[in-house]
Amino acid sequence: MADETAHQTPQIGINLNIHQAHSARMYDYYLGGVTNFPADREAAGRALAAFPNARLAAHANRAFMRRATRTIAELGVDQFLDIGTGIPTSPNLHEVAQGVDAGARVVYADNDPIVLTHAEALLEGTAQGRTAYVQGDVRDAGTILDAAARTLDLDRPVALSMVALLHFVADRPGESALDVVEAFTSRLAPGSYLVITHFTADFDPEATARMENVYRSSGTDLQARTRAEVTSLFGDWRLLDPGVVASPRWRPEAGAAAVTDAQAGCYGGVARLG
Repeated sequence: MADETAHQTPQIGINLNIHQAHSARMYDYYLGGVTNFPADREAAGRALAAFPNARLAAHANRAFMRRATRTIAELGVDQFLDIGTGIPTSPNLHEVAQGVDAGARVVYADNDPIVLTHAEALLEGTAQGRTAYVQGDVRDAGTILDAAARTLDLDRPVALSMVALLHFVADRPGESALDVVEAFTSRLAPGSYLVITHFTADFDPEATARMENVYRSSGTDLQARTRAEVTSLFGDWRLLDPGVVASPRWRPEAGAAAVTDAQAGCYGGVARLG
């Protein structure tokens, strides 16, 4: 089968808004990437001063994503929707999924225009599978899902990945992180999976409060949530063992570098519908 990819071609004149820090580019900086600008690095530097473990937390999130994706692919799911993709950092989700099932289909979605300019790196999939990229905001589930349906069959199980995303959705009248999750999951078929990691103050409240202040002063909402609040985001979906735990504690790989709960600063979990 020919290699099938779908993407939006970066447009000349895209407004990257490089003078305002963006969470995706700050995350790229934590991971040691180079796709970030002075405003991102300045804000990330203040974040690291407030929460010195931010780099470890970012790497722990990436490792969690790889383990969760591999687990779901090994359970037979061959469709993945990754919301809040961020700057490409190999191995990307499609590399993990297609490493298990070469025919897996993956759709990425993000609202940072700079991710669009790097979308080609997200489309180098297997000849048997398919990868696609959608420019869209997590608060507009309908637009993302309608676009994703050109690549994914939403009548079949889909793994929905929301890694290090929902803490950027502050709870306000008429909008909450749970509303965002339900807007996506309400259209998914039985047998689908939901993957979440989320920043928490449970392990280091003072550093977490400082981190929230840094992001808010940079123009980005950041709301840490408790384990009970993160668990509630999964609704009535059935959590896989070991449930919602600090991200390094979710099915750790033998020989992996030790990361404490406080260093990770995040909970993670995977749940199945039906």
